[in-house]
Order: sequence, then structure tokens, then C-alpha cells
Amino acid sequence: MATTSSVLDAERLAPAEPSQLLVIWRRFRRHKLGLLGLCTLSLLTLACIAAPLLTPHDPADLHLFNIFAGSTFNFSNPHWLGTDDIGRDIFTRLLYAGRISLTVGVVVTVLVICVGALVGVLAGYFGGLVDTLLMRLVDILLSLPTLPILLVTSQMLRQFLPTLVVIILVLTILGWLGISRLVRGTVLALRDREFVEATRALGAGNGRIIFRHLLPNSLAPIIVAATLAVGDFILTESALSFLGFGIQPPTPSWGNMLSDVNSYFLQHPLLAFYPGLAILLTVVSINFMGDALRDALDPRLKL
Repeated sequence: MATTSSVLDAERLAPAEPSQLLVIWRRFRRHKLGLLGLCTLSLLTLACIAAPLLTPHDPADLHLFNIFAGSTFNFSNPHWLGTDDIGRDIFTRLLYAGRISLTVGVVVTVLVICVGALVGVLAGYFGGLVDTLLMRLVDILLSLPTLPILLVTSQMLRQFLPTLVVIILVLTILGWLGISRLVRGTVLALRDREFVEATRALGAGNGRIIFRHLLPNSLAPIIVAATLAVGDFILTESALSFLGFGIQPPTPSWGNMLSDVNSYFLQHPLLAFYPGLAILLTVVSINFMGDALRDALDPRLKL
């Protein structure tokens, strides 16, 4: 029969259990495309943040005597990726445009997650009339044509608010609907579990149950949905700017850079390729990360 000291020694010598974050990271890094997406997105983000250090030009500087300078990537040229039809440096505008597009994607996603999670958890937890009213509102909004509403709303609000604020508000208005349904379904599966009943029996109020137990246990699907939503909102912002209802020149965004090339695309197709490639790399990287997070947060998968 083992003595108490031998049991304590065995427990002390046993390897420590890895933390949950370490387990998630080990699962994530096994997903090679997800890891590649994380590295690519990190490099793009750092390049956009460090734009003043990487380029001496200003995105609004006009080099009127140097229009369409350089048609290929060339480090010996002061304009690495060339200039556009009014002499603005393409590389500089790409970096500063990335700041706008990434900011819109991240900020809108945070707002959408907050609104959608709140609506979803209230509908799922309280049920009954609250659930019916909130979900019917979601159904009505989902039945509306999204793009025309975004275009009209953007045009109306632009007269009263800065363009960037307008884009964030417009994308938030109809962006939270899918998250609310996702959170509602998760909460419906959790609200009758034993740990919730035990918390309720101990006298915890609805607010404590919702914010200390239900929402934390719903984080895995929310994080995956948020990751994928960033890419969707970047694409939507680019589409709005391309159509002329988003970020307005001279402020650069990847969408309005594509729109500017319309009149001379056949003569200088590379000027459309660069912002298109930036959008592609960003969105694909985010989607790869979302797939990797979905696997990493799945408790059924082995380490």
C-alpha cells in the first residue's frame, strides 16, 4: 500500500497538464494553411502599420510629370509598383489603403459580435415571447436585399457623418444577424445543462448566468465566426468603395483603387492586379485561419 509521501512525490513528479491556450495553439499550428494564413496576415498588417517607415511618399502626393511610371515591380525605381493616372505612388496607396480596409474589417466584426451575441443570448436564454420577437426581427432583416440597402443607407448617412464612420455603421446594421442565430442555437443547447441549473440553484441571477457561464461557453463558435466575418466585411467594404458608395478619394482603400483603374484597365492591368492581390491574400489568409481555429477549438479532436 502506497504511503502518503509516495503519492505526493508521484503527483509532484507527474508532468503538468498543458494550459487550454497551449492545447489550442498546438492544434492550430498543425493546420499548415492556417499557420501560413497567420504569417501572411501578420506581415500585411505590420506593413500597413509601418507604412511611413516603408515608403517616403504620401498617398495623396501627385507626381504629374511621372504618370504611369514603371509597369513592373522594380526596387531601383523610386516608385516600386509604379504610379497611377495622376502620378500617385501605388505601393504607398496600397499600404495606406490596407489600414482602412483592415480597420473596417476588425472594427465592424467587433461591433457585430457584440450586437449579435447580445441578441442571440437573450433570445436563447429567455425563450418564449422574447425569442419570438427577436428572431422574427432577424428573419425580416434577413429577407431584405442587403446590397441595395447598404448602398442607400451609405448615401443617406454620408451627408451627416465621416465616410469611415458611415461604412462601419452601414456594415454593422445588417452584419449581426447570422451571429445572433449562431449564439441563440448554442445557448439553447447550454441553458438546460447541469452547470447552469446548479448556478441557478445557488441563487445566481440571470445576468450572472448569461455573462459568466453561457457566453464564455459559447466563445468557440463565436471566435470562428468572427474570424471569417473579418474577410467578409473587407470584401463588402471593397465592393462598396468600388461602386462609389464607400471610402471616397483621395483617401485610398483597396476598393476605390480598383474603381480608379476602370478607365485605363486594358492599358495598365497591373494597377488593378495589385489591390486585387492584396484583397485576395487578406481574405484567403483569414479564411485559412478560420478553418484552423475551427479545428483547434473542437474539443472532440485529439491533441
